[in-house]
This record gives sequence, C-alpha cells and structure tokens, in this order.
Amino acid sequence: MPGKKVVIIGAGFAGHTAALYLGDKLGKDHEITVVNRHENFIFIPSLVWVGVNHMNVNKVQFPLVKVYRKFHVNFVHGAARTIHPDQNYITVEKEKDGSELRLDYDYLLVATGPKLNYGGTEGLGPDNGFSHSICNPPHAVDTGLAYAEKIERMKKGEKVRFVIGTGHGTATCQGAAFEYISNIHKDLSARKLRDKADILWLSNEPRLGDFGVNGVDVARGKFIMNAEFFIKEVFEDFGIRWQTGTAVRKLDEHRIFWENSEAEQGETPFDFSMLIPQFTGPDLQWLDAEGTDIKAKVCNPAGFVKVDAVYGKSYDELIEHPEYWPSNYQNPDYPNIYAAGIAFAPPGPISRPFTNANGTSISPAPPRTGMVSGIIGRLTALNIIEQVTGSGKVHRESMTEMYAACIASMGTSFIDGAAAVILIYPVVPNKKAYPLTGRDVFVSNMEMGLAGAWMKRMIHSTFMHKLQGRPFWSFIPE
Repeated sequence: MPGKKVVIIGAGFAGHTAALYLGDKLGKDHEITVVNRHENFIFIPSLVWVGVNHMNVNKVQFPLVKVYRKFHVNFVHGAARTIHPDQNYITVEKEKDGSELRLDYDYLLVATGPKLNYGGTEGLGPDNGFSHSICNPPHAVDTGLAYAEKIERMKKGEKVRFVIGTGHGTATCQGAAFEYISNIHKDLSARKLRDKADILWLSNEPRLGDFGVNGVDVARGKFIMNAEFFIKEVFEDFGIRWQTGTAVRKLDEHRIFWENSEAEQGETPFDFSMLIPQFTGPDLQWLDAEGTDIKAKVCNPAGFVKVDAVYGKSYDELIEHPEYWPSNYQNPDYPNIYAAGIAFAPPGPISRPFTNANGTSISPAPPRTGMVSGIIGRLTALNIIEQVTGSGKVHRESMTEMYAACIASMGTSFIDGAAAVILIYPVVPNKKAYPLTGRDVFVSNMEMGLAGAWMKRMIHSTFMHKLQGRPFWSFIPE
C-alpha cells in the first residue's frame, strides 16, 4: 500500500508542532512535507526582547531542515501560491530561484499564520510607513535599533514620546504590545531615563485588560477581580497613560490620527511608535478543477479557512452556544483539509464587537497565537494521523474548553524583573458551563511578580528545546 502524502503550509507554532507529531508517527512510512517562506522557526513571543535589545535575534530562531531531517519530514523553502482542493495539489514558488513546484497531497494542513496587513492603515508599518513592529525578526531588530537611538536622545536630556498598542480598529495580539510597553518602561527605569519618556497605550480594546478575549475575571476570596482593575493598577504604577476604544486611521511622520468609540477624531504626536497591524489571511488562490476562484467558498472574507464552526451567528448566540465554535478544525467541504492557529476562521469575536456612529469597527479580533496555536496544531496532526491509519478516532478540543496562559514579561532580569501571568479557562467564554462570567473564576488567574520573570525565561528555553525535537520533546505540553 503506497504511503500517504501530507502537506503543511506554514511552520509557525501550529504548523511546526503538527510537523513534529506527524513526522514522529508517520514520517518513516508516509511523505510529510512542510512549505515555509522562512528557513528558520521563529519563536515569536521572544521578539519582544529583541525589540528592546535584551536578546540577540539568533536566540529566537533555529534552522528547520535540521529538525525535520530527524523526523523524516521534507522541507520546501518557498511560498505557497495556489491550492487546488478538487485535484489535491498546491503550487509553491521556491525561494531560491522563483521556480514553481507542484506538491500533491492526500491531506493538507493550512497553518500559514497571518498576513501582516500594514496596508490596512495608511502610513502604518516599518517598511512603507512610520511605525515599528515586533512581528518578525527583521522588524524586531530594526525596532531595537530605533529604540536605541531614542535612548541616546534621552541621555542628552531630550523628552521622547512613545506610543505603543494597536494600529487598526480590528487588530489582535494586544498581549504582545502590552509586553513591549512594559519592557520599555522597565528598561528605561533601569537606565534612569524613565522621567525623559512619555508613554501612551493606544488600543482598540473597549477597556483595559480586554486583550481581545473579553477580559478575565478571577476569584479573590468573596470578590471577583477583573483584568481591567489589574492592568489599570500596573499602568498607574508604571506611569503609563492609556487610551482605549480607539481605531488608528492613519499616520504621518510625527502624528497618529485616530477615531474613538464616541466617533470623535483626533491626533496624537509621537517620536516612537510600535503598533500591531491588522491580521488577515495569506494571499493564497483557491481554484477548482476549471481554474475558477473558489476562495469565497473555502475562506471567510478576511481570507481565513472555514472549519467545523457555525458561521453567521450573532455574538450573543455564540456565547450562549459553545458548540458553534470549531472542535477539530476540519473544512466542511474538503474533509482532507485542516486549518490551525491564525489560519482558521473563527465563527466570530470573543470580545463584544462594536461599531461607532461613523460605521468604524473598533473590535479586537480573537487571538489564536502561541499556546492556542500549538494545541490546535497538535490536535490537527492527531486527526490526520487517525485518518491515515484508518482508526476512525476523532480528537476534539474547542476554544470553549481550552486553557490558555499568557506570561507578559516586564524586564528580563532574574533579580528585579517581573511578569504578569494570566491564565484563562476557557479561552472563549462558555455561558452553559459558567453562567456568571462564561469562565471558571477559580481556575482563571492573574498574578504579577519576579516568579513570572523566571517562568517567562524558562518557557523560552523549554519551548526552544521542545520545538527542536530534542529528547522528551513530546512530554512538554503545548
């Protein structure tokens, strides 16, 4: 019996995790191929440290080929261009010479991560705009250099205005921006330059601590503490100003033009900005056997792949019906296609959506990065393994029953560093199981302190070990 062909597009947390499990279980007898635009795996959570010059960029990445060779996984360095689901093949533009490669598959996992849509906001981004980014290694390195230049200015007595947050009304990954603003505060404090900096948090969140997950509520004795109170205390202690409920409209070299939930428009001057862009699906063509564009059939309007979710429901319906969220991340029209991490289309937002009187959406998109991506990557790999082996077993785990942990560092020192540790269960509120808040307030938790700094660095080291497929890698949970 000939071996099956499994193709994975993308080698981020979801795709690379899936590749390890698929290679481990199927690699010797079946053909596993990963297509990725970059030769290295990038541990994106640690790019925040690169952006403040506390970690060399080489410490957050490693070559994929060496790892895949151990797991009998093929690697193609290139960008997927077209997917032909009726004929079960994709085309790839190879990075080395631009030639086209055809890859046939029996099973396909789309785990591309997002397209960083800087173009969704005029003047946004490090390449053709006026803001910085920590979303990929080159951008993080450039951000660190720009930050170092501002430090030199402050040493000369100049005042520098920092604006950190989101650069689009529907951006996600507020956690990364929160970690970056905290590290800037801590670094400038250690340099005794904090008094030379005015730092502003500018975010599309409806309130502090929303993070695109409708905030977090935790039990504190007889009381319930929410993330808004927690983050507000952090910002007040750090002397960080904040402005939430805001969509950035455009930037020029010195000003950010915005619109808020009250439909007011204004501008904020800055000297240094790091703003997370809108995430959209990748620029992939989906074609049927006749070459007709079928992307609207397979993907949502943002370009993310539809899976086993119930789409088109209202926010309140989604909160009341956890079963509307996907649980095995399989496309309903093409059951041999899965999507994981950022690449899958959620049925709706986690935070309540909002549109102001001008028709501007100011609604954080649901995060599906880091731990959540790893979990879903493993889950999709296990389901492909079950299909290949013919066991008939289906592995399911919805975000309405999934844990997520976020550790946002505030400096890298093991002596006086700190981190905010936030545990959420479940990621998507489940009113059927937890009628009060949608989450288990006795499991969800928020703490801040030195122990968090140690945990953050331990996670970096542990996951770099796991993701390189080193001994006992599979014992380390996603």
